[in-house]
Amino acid sequence: MSLSGKTAIVTGAAQGIGRSIALRLAQDGANIVLTDVKTDKLAVVVKEVEALGRKALAVTADVGDREQVYAMVQQAADTMGQVDIMVNNAGIVQVSSILDATPEEVETIYRINVQGTLWGIQAAAKAFKAQGTPGKIINACSMAGHESFPLLGVYCSTKFAIRALTQTAAKELGSLGITVNAYCPGIVGTDMWDFIDRRMVEETGAKPRETYNKFVGGIALGRAETPEDVAALVAFLARPDSNYITGQSIITDGGIVYR
Repeated sequence: MSLSGKTAIVTGAAQGIGRSIALRLAQDGANIVLTDVKTDKLAVVVKEVEALGRKALAVTADVGDREQVYAMVQQAADTMGQVDIMVNNAGIVQVSSILDATPEEVETIYRINVQGTLWGIQAAAKAFKAQGTPGKIINACSMAGHESFPLLGVYCSTKFAIRALTQTAAKELGSLGITVNAYCPGIVGTDMWDFIDRRMVEETGAKPRETYNKFVGGIALGRAETPEDVAALVAFLARPDSNYITGQSIITDGGIVYR
């Protein structure tokens, strides 16, 4: 219950890692503001948070739209009293050769992954300043933000960019008591990895699940990651235990990429 009385915003909270983060922070005592473009699924997660005895607010918002992000954070502050934790979790993936990337594809993934994270950082910092409180900003990076992979080049570049935003924001906001960190998952059994596996079949002729199983086979701890594994790190970064950690992009991949 170390987050009792705190309010956390989780973007991309309708499913997968975002849902698990929202539920873990609620288990730790926080009230949760959930945002996504998938309104129906958000409603389900709201009920799950409330079943844990926490307040929950669902806000449909596109993280790639700066005005929507600012409005969502303001609504969270107005409804919940204040905002303490911002988890910029929303993101998408693309699978194609770097030689085949189109302007439309690059614009879309950068708008959501990079700009969405930037707008979240800005809006959260503005809210913390207005409240006169310290705060936690936690961004979704990836092991692909530390090492690039074939056919994931543009996606990897967005995650490298998130590491840069995390470091810069930490340096600029530290004097205000705001910490900024990122979590870097590996091979997580979610819809995103199902999509990656299907696209690898199309791009390389691999058999279904072959790419997924190949990556999982290289994990030192011998199993795929779960959304709950990721949520455990986010919960630590949200708690006072991590108050002296900032500007870090922490790999949680079970042992694939070593830095």
